[in-house]
Amino acid sequence: MAAISEARPIERVKPIEWLRENLFSSPFNAALTVIAAVIIYSLVVPTVRWAIIDAVWTGDSRDACLVEGAGACWPFITNRIGVILYGFYDEGQRWRPDLTFFLLAAGVLWLTLPNMPRKMLVAILMVTVYPIVAYFLLTGGLGLEIVPTYRWGGMLLTMVVAVTGITLSLPLGILLALGRRSELPVVRIASVIFIEFWRGVPLITVLFMGAYMLPLFAPSGVTVDKLLRALIAVALFNSAYMAEVVRGGLQAVQKGQQEAATALGLGYWRSNALIVLPQALRLAIPNIVSTFIGIFKDTTLVSIIGFFDLLGILQSGVTDAHWATPSTAFTAYFFAAVVFWVFCFSMSRYSRHMERVLSAGERR
Repeated sequence: MAAISEARPIERVKPIEWLRENLFSSPFNAALTVIAAVIIYSLVVPTVRWAIIDAVWTGDSRDACLVEGAGACWPFITNRIGVILYGFYDEGQRWRPDLTFFLLAAGVLWLTLPNMPRKMLVAILMVTVYPIVAYFLLTGGLGLEIVPTYRWGGMLLTMVVAVTGITLSLPLGILLALGRRSELPVVRIASVIFIEFWRGVPLITVLFMGAYMLPLFAPSGVTVDKLLRALIAVALFNSAYMAEVVRGGLQAVQKGQQEAATALGLGYWRSNALIVLPQALRLAIPNIVSTFIGIFKDTTLVSIIGFFDLLGILQSGVTDAHWATPSTAFTAYFFAAVVFWVFCFSMSRYSRHMERVLSAGERR
């Protein structure tokens, strides 16, 4: 007679029980909870009061924010929002960066949302066609007005540097990681030298070399766009760190996976592409996303070579006498912190989602 399994009822934890088990399980934990609550309250309440309750929301000059007890000076942001988003990009041409990032957002959403059809085709288009379209939209040509890169700035420049660094560092890092594990001495030694060289110098030095020193060694009459040199420097620098992240994932894959692929008759590239790399990249997702977040935050360093990224534009606005108030600088840095936090937190949460989805698929 078949045994009948009884479904276990779902245990629901009451809020009071959860608090008792997690926050007040012992006198020491209760004391830590109270201390943490006091610290959080002392930080959050004044910040909310300064940023929202006592903030100035309307005005067109510093006079609106020169009020006794005034908090954040948000008119500084709202009146300069065009410059903050686009830098010195021509106002009549700002539809071009809007279209560029709309296409990027549409492609990313198509690839990240579940159950979307033809994801492989969209991925190929985003890798091959989209960079060309974005280049002509942003720089001009093919009937569009030329907008030189020194006029780019603000969030536009931050996104260009971040997206380029992220999209180039991952495939370069994968190739370098495979090269460092190669059995060919020339390939392995070249990969090791490349990785250790770029990891041994700070990004500021690399940007300075690319912006100011490299043109001195270029042949006479040969010039390379300054922004392009910065993008190449960021991509190469971060590819070395990405290589070590991917190599850690490759080492976590059991050696039997490669042996099984060889037994099935798969060559080196097919076994890595179909069996080893998918497992390695899944294991390395947290570290890969951490590197992506680091790349996004490191975009602020381009300001030291003369570019006005988001932080650079805000810093330049702080020195404007038209908006000089005691709270202008705090408002600018608070706004920049919120923007960077939103982007970095979004990447972090999506990586957690990908980990759960891939882990569930592996269990099934």
